[in-house]
Amino acid sequence: MPVLNTTNSPYPILDPTHPIPALRHLCALTVMAKAPRSGRVKTRLSPPLTLDQTAALNICFLRDTTENLASIALSAGLISYTPVGDEALFTGLLPATFALVPQRGDTFGERLLSAAQDILALGYGSVCLIDSDSPTVPPATYAQAVQALAQPGDRIVLGPSHDGGYYLIGLKLPHPEPFERISWSTSSVLAETRQRCTEAGLELLELPLWYDVDDAQTLALLEAELLQDQPPVFTSLPGYPAPHTRQFLLALQQTAAREGKPA
Repeated sequence: MPVLNTTNSPYPILDPTHPIPALRHLCALTVMAKAPRSGRVKTRLSPPLTLDQTAALNICFLRDTTENLASIALSAGLISYTPVGDEALFTGLLPATFALVPQRGDTFGERLLSAAQDILALGYGSVCLIDSDSPTVPPATYAQAVQALAQPGDRIVLGPSHDGGYYLIGLKLPHPEPFERISWSTSSVLAETRQRCTEAGLELLELPLWYDVDDAQTLALLEAELLQDQPPVFTSLPGYPAPHTRQFLLALQQTAAREGKPA
């Protein structure tokens, strides 16, 4: 498989200028991720967590999400990563079958569109861009996205998040419209993306509602789901068990109990 420089990476770094026809039958399940460096990831979770703890939690999210994705049939696992040069920080965090693709672009919309363009240019039949903040998305939901994109005809697949954003967007062609004129990092992202798809005449399929973890409130949702077996009220689906995240949260809880602090 054609790759870029792999000096600092245990995983192949794919080169979009060298398409691979044998990938045509696969959907590229692609996690959009920053290299897990303390102070650079999940900083909105500090407080209640320290910056070192947020980085450790981010690593757990990456491990659980990629292990979940590795189980989905007719797909391949990728990480669309930033910054270039920090490839070594992913060592040991991903399934051996995963590969890396560098991000490019300045704004978040540019990075999403460029990731879709580059991954489809590699030869994959479709791509799903997935956030790195939703470790308990049910495997059946990812499988539904892959199956929808495998059907004849063009379409966009969206996984809506309860905060007004989305945890997944899937495409068969690199349409720019879903990434244009979007108020990123606001509660209107999902509604604006729907509107852009409607304006462009793109068929839209939506997956079950889920959530991403980016603040203290959603961290509490995650703790309830994984430690208390209380799924979010907005879904009846069983979530992915996220064993790495669960173990990390359990350890935090036990440490807080020993120190007499609120869990």
